[in-house]
Amino acid sequence: MNISYKSPGTLEETRFEKIHSVIFNDSKNASLEVAHEIADLIKKKQKQNKNCVLGLATGSSPISVYQELVRMHEEDDLSFKNVITFNLDEYFPMDKDDINSYHHFMSIHLFDHIDINKKNIHIPNGNISIEKINEYCATYEKQIVDAGGIDFQLLGIGRTGHIGFNEPGSNYSSLTRLVHLDYMTRNDARKSFYGIENVPTTAITMGIRTIRKSKRIVLMAWGNNKSSVVQKAIEGEIDSNIPSSFLQKHNNVTFVLDEAASDSLTRIKSPWRTGSCDWNEELKAKAVAWLCEQTEKSILNLTESDYNEYNLSELLLRKSYYDLNLDFYKRLHRSITGWPGGKPDSDDKVRPERSSPAKKRVIIFSPHPDDDVISMGGTFDRLVSQGHEVHIVYQTSGNIAVNNSDVLKFLEVTSSAFPNSKCENKELINMLKGNNEILNHPEVRKIAGIIREKESLAATRFFGIPDSQVHFLKLPFYETGTVKKNIPTEIDFDITRDIITNLKPHQIYAAGDLADPHGTHKVCLDIFLSVLDDLKNKSFMKDCWVWLYRGAWHEWPIHLIDMAVPMSPNQVLRKRKAIFYHQTQKDNVMFQGDDNREFWVRTEDRNRAIAKKFRDIGMSDYTAIETFKRYHF
Repeated sequence: MNISYKSPGTLEETRFEKIHSVIFNDSKNASLEVAHEIADLIKKKQKQNKNCVLGLATGSSPISVYQELVRMHEEDDLSFKNVITFNLDEYFPMDKDDINSYHHFMSIHLFDHIDINKKNIHIPNGNISIEKINEYCATYEKQIVDAGGIDFQLLGIGRTGHIGFNEPGSNYSSLTRLVHLDYMTRNDARKSFYGIENVPTTAITMGIRTIRKSKRIVLMAWGNNKSSVVQKAIEGEIDSNIPSSFLQKHNNVTFVLDEAASDSLTRIKSPWRTGSCDWNEELKAKAVAWLCEQTEKSILNLTESDYNEYNLSELLLRKSYYDLNLDFYKRLHRSITGWPGGKPDSDDKVRPERSSPAKKRVIIFSPHPDDDVISMGGTFDRLVSQGHEVHIVYQTSGNIAVNNSDVLKFLEVTSSAFPNSKCENKELINMLKGNNEILNHPEVRKIAGIIREKESLAATRFFGIPDSQVHFLKLPFYETGTVKKNIPTEIDFDITRDIITNLKPHQIYAAGDLADPHGTHKVCLDIFLSVLDDLKNKSFMKDCWVWLYRGAWHEWPIHLIDMAVPMSPNQVLRKRKAIFYHQTQKDNVMFQGDDNREFWVRTEDRNRAIAKKFRDIGMSDYTAIETFKRYHF
C-alpha cells in the first residue's frame, strides 16, 4: 500500500479528514512501508551526492521501522553514510547511559547496527546544565538549519495528542525548548521507569514550528488507545490542546495507522456518513447499534424517520426499517446464553454454541496469571459447573508485575517459618528492603513467578479445577526480567502448538485485546493465531471453535458480540472472590495505568456497563454480562 502524500478530504469517504491518512491491517506491514519510504529517500539523496537529514522518534511505535532499516542495511546493503539525524526529544535530566535515555534507545534499536557516522547523530543532551538550556536549544535549532533542514520527520503520537514532547497548550510557533511533561505522558512511561514517581517531569523537545519546517512528515499510530486522539487530530479543529492537530497546516504529512488506531475516524466508525456502503451483516448491525446510541432508543423503537435523519436511508432500499430492527434484535438475542459450552439437546440455531458434544474439552488461554478470572471469570465458572473439562493455560509468568514488597513478605515469612532454609534468602531480603525498583535478578523473578502461580492455583481451585488441568507455559519471550520483552521465537510457537495438540480441545478462549499492539496480550494473541493457522487442517481442529474475549481494558462493541454470558448477582460475587485470590494484583499495582480502581471494581463496572447497554438497546435486564467474539479460522 502506497503512503505517498495525497491531498486530504478530496474523496467522499475522507471528506471529514483534514490530514492525509493511510490505514493498514496491522502495524508490522505499516512499519515496513514507512521504512521503505525512508530507504528510498536515502538512496535518492545518495544518487544526488547529497546528505539525507532524518528527524527521528522514540517510543514503541517506530521500533519495527528501525528493525526493517537495520535489516535492509545488513541484507540489502543500504548505507547510512550520507545520513544526518536529529532526534525529537530527550528526558531532562537524563544521563546518556541510562537505559531509559533516548540515546540508549536509539543505539540499541538503530545506530549500533548501521554504518552511520557518529558525528552525524544529534540527540538532545539531557545532562546540560539548567543555566545553559536556552543556549543549547538555540544551538540545536541552528544545527538543523546548517544541515539543510529535515528532509523526513518520523513522529509518534501520545494519548494527549502530543508530538515530540509538545504537550497540550504548546504554541504553534514553538521551537526547541525545555518543557513540563503532562501527567498522562508520564503515566504512559511508568512501566519503563518502574513507577510514575520515577519518570522525569521535564524534557527537551523540538518545537511545533521546528517539526512543521520538515519537508516530509510521517506520523505513526497503533492501537485502540490512540484512536480517539487520532480522530481529533485528523478530523477536529486545530487546537493547541491537541498539538498534533497543528499538522493540518502542513502540505506533506501522512498519518500511517493500523486498523485499531483508525477506529474512531468517521469513515471507519460510521462509514454511511461518507458515502455508499457495502452492506454486509456486520456493518448493518454496526449501523443499527450506532443509531440506537444516537437516538437513545431501543432497537424495536427505531423508526423510518430515524434512519432517514441519520443518513441511513440507503439501508431502507433493501429492507423496511421494521425488518432491519427485527434482524438486529434477533441477532443480539441469539448471542445471549447461560450455556457458554453449548446447551445439551437444544436447538443450535438459536444459540451461539453447539449442543454437541455435550461435554467439551476447553482451553482458556490467559496472557497473565489473572486475565482468565478478570476477563471471563463468570463464564469460566459456568463452564466448570456445567461439567466441561476446562484447562487453564497461563501463557506468561507475569513475574514483573509483583512488587518487591510482596516478594519480601514471602521471603520473610518463609525465613521465619523455616529458619534453617537456604542462606541466600537472607541476602535477597537485604537486597529487597527499601528497594522499590523491579529487580532483574533471577532469584527475585523466580520467586515472583512462584507467587503468581500459587495465586492462580488458589483461584482455579476455588472454581473446582484440578491442578492437573492448570498449565503454566512461561513463554520465553516474556522472561527478560524487565518491562522490555524479546521478539517471540520458534520456541514460543512450539510450546503453544504442543499444548493445543496434546489437549485437542473442542473450545478455545483467548484474549483479543488490541489496546496496545506491542503489549503482552497482543504478542500472546499473535503467537496463538499463528499456531492456529498451522493447525487448522488437523482433524481434531475441525471440531474446535475459538472465542476471543476482552476485558483487561476494553470490551467488544455491541455489534461484534457473538456470545454474551449473563451473570447473576451470586456469580458476580464468585468472580470477585476469584480475583481476590490474586492478592499481589488486587490493589493498585505498578502497571495498572491511569485507572486507579482496583481490578475487581474495574471489571465489575465494565460487566455492569455491558449489561446496561443490552438493557438500553431493548434486551433483558441482567446484573452483568461477559462478551465474546467468535474467531473463524
